[in-house]
Amino acid sequence: MPINEALFAAMKAASYIKPNAGKSYKLQRVAEELVAKQAPANPKCRVEDAFAPMADGYAVPLRVFTPLVAYGAPLPEALEESSANGTPVASAISAILPAVLPKVLPKIPIKESMSSGNTDGISGNANTELPSVTPRGTILFFHGGGWTTGGINLYTQACAHMAVRLQRRVISVEYRLAPEYRFPTAVENCYEVARQLFAGELPISGVGGSVDVDHPQSAAPTAPTGGGDISATIPAPDPDSIVLFGDSAGGNLAAAVSLMARDRGEFMPRTQMLLYPVVGNDYNPETSPFESVRTNGTDYILTAQDMADYIDMYRSSVADLTNPYFAPLTAHDLSNQPRTLVLSAEYCPLRDEDEAYARRLQLVNDNVSCYRIHDGIHGYLLNTSAVGLVSTTYRIIEHFLDDTPLVPAPGTGTTANAPEGGDAWQDVLGTD
Repeated sequence: MPINEALFAAMKAASYIKPNAGKSYKLQRVAEELVAKQAPANPKCRVEDAFAPMADGYAVPLRVFTPLVAYGAPLPEALEESSANGTPVASAISAILPAVLPKVLPKIPIKESMSSGNTDGISGNANTELPSVTPRGTILFFHGGGWTTGGINLYTQACAHMAVRLQRRVISVEYRLAPEYRFPTAVENCYEVARQLFAGELPISGVGGSVDVDHPQSAAPTAPTGGGDISATIPAPDPDSIVLFGDSAGGNLAAAVSLMARDRGEFMPRTQMLLYPVVGNDYNPETSPFESVRTNGTDYILTAQDMADYIDMYRSSVADLTNPYFAPLTAHDLSNQPRTLVLSAEYCPLRDEDEAYARRLQLVNDNVSCYRIHDGIHGYLLNTSAVGLVSTTYRIIEHFLDDTPLVPAPGTGTTANAPEGGDAWQDVLGTD
């Protein structure tokens, strides 16, 4: 369906003026940290920082989000004053910041954050009497960013909203980034965090403290800096209640962790959700088997050239391109995978590979669902103008996780959705 014309013109202009990912990822990191510092708190969610030790001595930072009130419930009066109006970070804006950052950086006011490691919600050692809810499960979340950018700071607002909306504890993982740490570092980090979670070995340290969580390639912590009882652990949840979730490169990591878990036999995820995931390995418009690389690869912020750059920065060798833990779509065997939800975006260059992955999973697995989000562009989870798209996404997720009714609905008419133009989503596999 046609996208909003004004939005399309803005995206097309931004896509052409921004530098390619291979040239701008360092500035992108700076821009994202700058934007993340402006994020208001979400008093409906408790936020705690933790670390997961790796075999090489590195401590992977985590951020744990626990809902404090039922979704839609009003805040207690004691918390109303701490509530701040705000919306998720605009990925479409942050994506082009590197092009203009040197000009605008001196003019942007910086708000003092509560603490570097607890930038959203109520700290773990707050004395305020808070209501409590029983989370329905745990979401282990892997962020997007082409394996080179993004992080738990940038995704703090989105994860807090996710926790409250889905009434689940969310654990966000700050895996090590490329190109400083190439494949398979990121997926091994994510796998080990998942293994510890399933085994009840995930240690908590620095909970409620001030922990400076920066991009991990700028420093390699071997021990937590926030204090706390490092002997405490997150109890092993019911495996059926754990959901692996990732967007973009994070969706790639979630899919790869599921494949790796099947192959290694140490644990087995029951459920995974993949939001516009990277599952392929070829983003050359002349050779890609997927038409969306050609039709959506130039004008919608994330370009085919960006994807080629991300692939080059993440891989350690050419052989990685056909490794299923690098590109899950290349796996010869997709059997024995978790119950899976794949969400593609209509105007994303990854759309066709995402839907192809869902179809291949469906051939050998039960309980695979795939929806195309109409008018969606890559990265809309963090886009301030995409409130309608995010709401649509959560309606589908709630249907998938909690079996809530999913009634066909029209596009919502936000600036990221055409005001008119049919349903907000398409059931790609026809499973509903």
